[in-house]
Amino acid sequence: MNKEKYIRRCIQLAQNGRLYAAPNPMVGAVIVCDDKIIGEGYHVRCGTAHAEVNAIASVKNKELLKRSTIFVSLEPCSHTGKTPPCADLIIKSGIPRVVIGCQDPFSKVAGNGILKLKNAGVQVEVGVLEAECLELIRAFCIFHNQKRPYLILKWAESADGFIDKKRTDGHPVILSSALTSMLGHKRRAEVSAILVGSQTALLDNPSLTTRNWYGPNPLRLVIDRNLTLPKSLNLFNRKHRTVVFTALNSYVPTENIDYVQLDFGQSILPQICTYLYNQNIQSLLVEGGSRLHQSFINEQLWDEIYVEESPVVLQQGVASALLDSKLPHKIEHAFGRLYRVYHKR
Repeated sequence: MNKEKYIRRCIQLAQNGRLYAAPNPMVGAVIVCDDKIIGEGYHVRCGTAHAEVNAIASVKNKELLKRSTIFVSLEPCSHTGKTPPCADLIIKSGIPRVVIGCQDPFSKVAGNGILKLKNAGVQVEVGVLEAECLELIRAFCIFHNQKRPYLILKWAESADGFIDKKRTDGHPVILSSALTSMLGHKRRAEVSAILVGSQTALLDNPSLTTRNWYGPNPLRLVIDRNLTLPKSLNLFNRKHRTVVFTALNSYVPTENIDYVQLDFGQSILPQICTYLYNQNIQSLLVEGGSRLHQSFINEQLWDEIYVEESPVVLQQGVASALLDSKLPHKIEHAFGRLYRVYHKR
């Protein structure tokens, strides 16, 4: 039996839950009998059935389960959360063999699911395509292991390294194309929250929504130390929730706008990360501006960085954040544009 083939299929299925599974991990499951797939499933949405449940439910002839193997990209859960333990269902279904991609880093599982299966007499194998399975849930792992959200920095820069011109007409220069802008909105849909600094909020007046892509809008975050941003900005339109990080404790609560006081006498970035962790926000996209990006880079608080290179030449303006030229990265191409992609390992 080609175990790697079936775990790869689990990974492929799991990615269908990218938009709605969080804060749960993306998980896929495949049930195989006589080297043929008889059932498949993935975790569609947080609070709904897990991958193993959906895979078992998809099997038409339940008698086949008693001589089948279930492949799953992540260790089956052993605790009762919003749904019952998947390990219990596997045992109850009579499935004799389980092949697992990687162990769950979540403290309430973390090997307990594997132990429960083994104690019930189920044959368990762990670690098939482990690196690929861990990569699939890297945001989930960072969140639980480092107690902070997974951090993604993103910006578009001109061919000569600027993210904006010097403003004379009040309008930002457009560096992304219509198609790469859609790709940016896709990334927004794939994260739980999105952050900008006060200068970006003031000059660009962004909405920080996924209006050019299908998917949920992320939680909008803005840094406004002294609460000087005009309430006419799109961030304060109350259509979607916005959290304002401020040094002040005097503010008027408003519908869909929350205020969080930070200590600006020390670095606010760990404070923001702690707040988001406590709010169960698993991933954060930082869209600007360059000073905010540079702060995250300087404090080594990032996991991925996407830099879109535009053919536009500005000659002067607002310089993009500086990255070490020796920092390993790969080059990707999308819609006629080049991207430098950095992954911290």
